[in-house]
Amino acid sequence: MKKFAIYDSPVKPEAVNCAEKAIIKLHSAGAELCCRPQLAERLPNEIRNYLKIYQPEEFEKFADAVISFGGDGTMLFIARIMLKTDIPIMGFNVGKLGFLAEFSVKELDKTIDDLMKGNYRVVDRTVLETSFQGETLYALNDFVIEKRHTSRMITIDCYTNKHYIGTFRSDGLIITTPTGSTAYSLSCGGPIIAPSTEVVCITPISPHSLTLRPLIIPSSNEISVRVHSFSGESHLVTDGNQNRILSNDKEIFIRRSEARVKLIKPLNSTYYDLLRTKLLWATNADDNVLKQ
Repeated sequence: MKKFAIYDSPVKPEAVNCAEKAIIKLHSAGAELCCRPQLAERLPNEIRNYLKIYQPEEFEKFADAVISFGGDGTMLFIARIMLKTDIPIMGFNVGKLGFLAEFSVKELDKTIDDLMKGNYRVVDRTVLETSFQGETLYALNDFVIEKRHTSRMITIDCYTNKHYIGTFRSDGLIITTPTGSTAYSLSCGGPIIAPSTEVVCITPISPHSLTLRPLIIPSSNEISVRVHSFSGESHLVTDGNQNRILSNDKEIFIRRSEARVKLIKPLNSTYYDLLRTKLLWATNADDNVLKQ
């Protein structure tokens, strides 16, 4: 790969400085580069001169890969744009946690050296989709159904392949991919799911009954839900970003998409290394003592 599109978070000013360092490093290594107009305007003229300018929706015309500077929200945004392409995304974390954007800006020089040498791997991630009023919505992390204009619980009838699962009385429902299992679903008691697993998890949000636990089903199954709210409406939220209003008793169908998101990952690091580093998973106090 020699052509890279650089995308920076529009809400993180420090992302510009990180992007600038990466551009200089990549250019010196012989890479061709492009970025969005808003980033180019904030860079020095000598750097801007060797950049091509494209809107993010046009990155596929130029780039072999996209390098994102921001947090997981930035990654989710650019992933939605790159969804129907074969262009992989590398995410540098400029935010707080950075689970999707797992590369550290503290190791930017080494990471770019590895990238240019081909020391990386590309993985495919499952995407969910639904049709809503003639529009197809996609989710790399999750679809969330939640209450709107009311403090009272909503009622959600849930089916899979037309088989009745149950009725959820709760604040909402999360339908998550393995990638999204470490996001909102995890905070609601959902399991951590290895990203290569071909499953989907249905996680209730603050359910009325303690017997309503997260449910894992095959990703080949279609899920349908019908919602009733005292306010007459509820929210359908895609990856914490796109928001649509669901009227009472409107049925929506969620399925695995044929589209996949491609992510660039470190060559010698696993998903379990990421869990231990980012979530302190499977660690204990003795581990910290031994390192001192």
